[in-house]
Amino acid sequence: IIQHCDGWRTVYAHMDAMNVRRGARVKVGQQIGTVGETGKVDSPQLHFEIRKGTKAYDPTSYMKK
Repeated sequence: IIQHCDGWRTVYAHMDAMNVRRGARVKVGQQIGTVGETGKVDSPQLHFEIRKGTKAYDPTSYMKK
């Protein structure tokens, strides 16, 4: 989970490796980890969420095209 300003958070799951430690500052464009296969998935994938408080938002609305 990465905390952003104004209560926003991005959440990542199914990662194979994490390249940042808890509490570290992350820069725009910095690689935070690598995609992996965890849980009941059968191929490498990334679970990605955007949240504000307890509400999750569709990330496609916030991604650059």
